[in-house]
Amino acid sequence: MRILAAPVLLAQALRLRRTALILPEPKGARTGRIGAGPPLRLLILGDSSGAGVGVDHQDDALLGHLTRALATDYCLEWQLLAHTGATSPHALKMLDQAGPIDVAVIALGVNDVTRLTSASKWLAVQNTLFQRLRDQHGARLICVTPIPPMGEFPLLPNPLRWVLGRHAARLQTARHALFAQYPEYCPLSFDLTMDPTLMAQDGFHPGAQAYRIWGETTAQAIRAARPFILP
Repeated sequence: MRILAAPVLLAQALRLRRTALILPEPKGARTGRIGAGPPLRLLILGDSSGAGVGVDHQDDALLGHLTRALATDYCLEWQLLAHTGATSPHALKMLDQAGPIDVAVIALGVNDVTRLTSASKWLAVQNTLFQRLRDQHGARLICVTPIPPMGEFPLLPNPLRWVLGRHAARLQTARHALFAQYPEYCPLSFDLTMDPTLMAQDGFHPGAQAYRIWGETTAQAIRAARPFILP
């Protein structure tokens, strides 16, 4: 069906690219230290949502909410490696800038979906990414954000929305099955409806409230894994 609908999908994708509101990445530091307690080294690795697109400052993005929540329990050393348009192969290159870490938070997949990356290529890169985080950078916990339900994005017209939604679900299911074999794997789970009040003004990225829920949910998962991540 994707082949038959290719001309329509291409036309819709090009029109969306021309008309979509382009939001900048937020201001704010991308490395730092905060809090008191046992030391914890945190890395956020991702695409535009990991970078915080949709808010004006990192304080209101995933980074800000997560680091403030963890600062009550840890002396947190953190680094953000994320940028707009990043795919999983881009994330592998960004990892060259990372040092030793205890916890990684991954926010990737949307750009792999929009490029219709095959499941086999997706799994190969994701597996390499996971193993590098664990074996080369020392991550004891790898929190993986689910791919958003792109089939529910009101900004996307049909049939493009339907095709991307099904592909996103396919990649998400395949990644979960692959990562389930690793004890370091921590799948994040939170129910964010496509409520306009939770979305940024572009209708595509999270807004401040969505980032707050994401950050607090991730902090809870990291606290629950405390016995496994402290030396």
